[in-house]
Amino acid sequence: MRPVIAPVLFALFTLILIGCRPQAEPPGIITIEPLPVPPPPFVVDPPPPVEPVLPDLPAVIHRNYLLEGGLFELPVIGATAFAAVRLNLRESASITSELLFTMDAGQPFVILEENGEWWRVEFPLSDGWPVSGWVMKRFTMINLPDIIPSLVFNNTNTFYSLFRSSGFDVPGITGMALYHGWDFNGRFERYEFIMPVLYATAHKVMAAQQAALADGRTLVIYEAFRPHDAHEIVFANFLQLFNTNATVRENIQRDGFSLIRFLAPSPYTHQRGTAVDVTLARILNHDIRIAGNFSYIHVTEYIEYQMQSPMHELSLASAIFVEPVVSHDLDAWRAGVFRDTVTEGTRLLIDYMDRAGFTPLSSEWWHFNDIPNTDDAVWMGSVGRFNIERTYSRPPW
Repeated sequence: MRPVIAPVLFALFTLILIGCRPQAEPPGIITIEPLPVPPPPFVVDPPPPVEPVLPDLPAVIHRNYLLEGGLFELPVIGATAFAAVRLNLRESASITSELLFTMDAGQPFVILEENGEWWRVEFPLSDGWPVSGWVMKRFTMINLPDIIPSLVFNNTNTFYSLFRSSGFDVPGITGMALYHGWDFNGRFERYEFIMPVLYATAHKVMAAQQAALADGRTLVIYEAFRPHDAHEIVFANFLQLFNTNATVRENIQRDGFSLIRFLAPSPYTHQRGTAVDVTLARILNHDIRIAGNFSYIHVTEYIEYQMQSPMHELSLASAIFVEPVVSHDLDAWRAGVFRDTVTEGTRLLIDYMDRAGFTPLSSEWWHFNDIPNTDDAVWMGSVGRFNIERTYSRPPW
């Protein structure tokens, strides 16, 4: 029996030693605040308020910054912006001044000073040393949360994509994070979505939001800039679903509509920073917060208006007109006939966006294009072949 007992005792002794050995700490769990969660599939449409629910909202903004000659709810000084194309950094605010550096498209930087059509900006180089100089703001995108913080942001494509067609999941897309799109924002001391749009387009977003706030409502931005690579993957997988699912094809190819009306290949307006995917909500509660020397409106509770389909449902259920209209035309959509399924929420949203200079897309109630600035982005060669994952935002002063 001795040859059998000895190995058993040795094994037990070994297990005891292993059990006594200090164990490695489990990896820490990092949570993002606010922690994004998928929105509910259906929302209840509240009755339109007879009077503005929060009539003090525009007044707060006007006494805060607009009366001082600003263009947004918070100053651009301290905001993060991004090079829309390869962008020259110069010693002074002149195209004849010394060229200091050429940024790659997508490079984030913080705005330090403004001088006419120029910004003095700063960003760290790869070795950590900061570099500063002047850039022409026409060739930049700017981070919407930094300058219009009353907006509600919910970029589901950065944590749980909602893309579907006729209720069918898009393989490899639905429920997935398509790209990274939030960062700690030093202006507000919290994690926030990164939502770049072309600088000129940001003025139109501001106008639409001010009109909505005056009625106790807010825009909810689901997406602005979408990276080229992410969009190409969405397009390829959606095309595969279209080719293999007869129901999906049937609910797209009717009444003159086609696949390209719902999803076009890159470069697209999202890649150029001249489109937003947006819905409308009624503000239930808000508070006034401080950033640097300025106050701003922060929406704490809201309820989205019911639209005729869920966000990013790529089928005729999302179309707003009986027949498609020319998308690259400022006024062609005005002759369109609304489908019977169009809700009051959709009509309200279109009105706010139209008054601000955006053009609706006949096939997607949530998608609005800034056509004049898209033409400018095409001219400058902006195609969105980059990812944006950092901000350098600071409190305004």
